[in-house]
Amino acid sequence: MFDMDWLKIYPGAAPIIGGTTVAVLARHFGFWSLNPCRIVYVIDEPARFGFAYGTLVGHSEIGEERFSVELDPQTNEVWYDLYAFSRPTPLVRLGYPLARILQKRFARCSLDAMCRTVRI
Repeated sequence: MFDMDWLKIYPGAAPIIGGTTVAVLARHFGFWSLNPCRIVYVIDEPARFGFAYGTLVGHSEIGEERFSVELDPQTNEVWYDLYAFSRPTPLVRLGYPLARILQKRFARCSLDAMCRTVRI
């Protein structure tokens, strides 16, 4: 879900367990931003897996984002769900329309990355 040429996660092989801290490095509008976050919970069920992270001080937004994949055992359909809620930091509030564009871009690219992954 993070396989994008304009975005990287550090460390790249961070374990998906509660309490893990990562940094999202994003390139946009000609500059890079580093956004720290921490996994706050993990979903590990027979037909559903995912995690949510909360933003940390220094992140451009204040909020939480959940990523989950679910298999419908009756239809064998796979669903990818990205759920987020946030509010901008004071600096980001100045360019809030651009921040919303970036959030929507991330959602589209994340879905594309998941589709590429399941087609392998």
